[in-house]
Formats: sequence, C-alpha cells, structure tokens
Amino acid sequence: MGSMLRGLGCLCLCLVAAPFGQGAFEGDYHQALTKTLLYFEAQRSGKLPATQRVQWRGDSALTDGNGTGLDLTKGYFDSGDNVKFGFPMAFTITMLSWSVVEFADELKAANEFWNALDAIRWGTDYLLEAHSDVNFLYAQVGDGNSDHQCWERPEDMDTPRTTYFIDQDHPGSDLAGETAAALAAAAMAFKDSDKDYASLLLTEATQVVS
Repeated sequence: MGSMLRGLGCLCLCLVAAPFGQGAFEGDYHQALTKTLLYFEAQRSGKLPATQRVQWRGDSALTDGNGTGLDLTKGYFDSGDNVKFGFPMAFTITMLSWSVVEFADELKAANEFWNALDAIRWGTDYLLEAHSDVNFLYAQVGDGNSDHQCWERPEDMDTPRTTYFIDQDHPGSDLAGETAAALAAAAMAFKDSDKDYASLLLTEATQVVS
C-alpha cells in the first residue's frame, strides 16, 4: 500500500545524496535514481504528457472528479492499486521536494533535476485541485475495498471512483497538515525555476491549514 510510495520518496532523497562520480558505484547510483523517478511516472494517473518515458502506460482515471466540478485526474496511484490516497501522496511529494531543495546540484549532475520537478508537479497539480475551497480538501479518489478485491491495469479499471473529503464537520488534521507541508516544500523546490507556480503553492499551503 502506501508504504511503497512513501518509501520511494525517501529513497529518492537518499539517492541524490549518494557520491556521484566516486568510483565504481557511480553507474549504480545513477541507475537507481533514474528508476526511482521512472516508478513515479509508472504510477501517474490522468492524461499522460508527451514527455512520458514509461511508454507501456496509457491514459487512465479520466473521469476522476466527475460530479465534483473539479479535475481530479492527476496525482499518483498508491503502490500496486488504483486508489489515490491523499496522505501517502502528500508525504511523497514532501520528500521529493526536499530532494530538489537539498540536492539540486546532485540531481543536475545525474540529469534528473527536471524529471524530479516534473514528478513533484504531477502531484502538486492534483493537490491544488483537491484543495477546492477554504476548510475543504479532497482526501481520496477510489474505493479501497472494491479496488483491493481485483487486480487490473489503471487503464482498464472498472471499480468505483468515489471521492472522499475532509472539512470542518469531517476533520482530518493529519492530512491537512501533510498536504500543507507538501505544497510548502514544493514551493521551495520551484522558487528558482517557476516563481509564479511557487507563489501559488505557498498561498495554497497557508490556506489548507488556515
């Protein structure tokens, strides 16, 4: 479940701190970092971009958000299932963002800097859409019970795409706090490459927990 997605976020943070250019391990670290980021591309939900490197994946979950008036098609599926759980996704985006903040030079040396930013943005675009109003945040898309009873590609899934939310009457301070952390960390990651996007992320981060 979410432990795989969270674990990969931590793995990315550890790998970019590895000593690129030092002896025989250089190729191994490069390969591990690249494949970590490729995993996130394989977990993408929604209309896939032209830059998608994992070619065996196709568009999926294109109706997510129907009935809410929002586009909830992006974000990441959780590990081996087709549900989008807000908490592990937000934690992962936080870790990926700190990877860029702390180890930008190492990511650039590995030619993975922009791929890392793309991975972050695929998650934050979803989180921005999920935070549709003050004191309101979509927490999950998909029904875990029915989804976990079957094993199918996201492109073929026929399980309910139920949306779940938190608000003042349905609290979830842990999710709100982690989502705010993800948006704030991502704002720091984008502050040099896309100042407008960084500003939007920071504004939304403060509103999620206001």
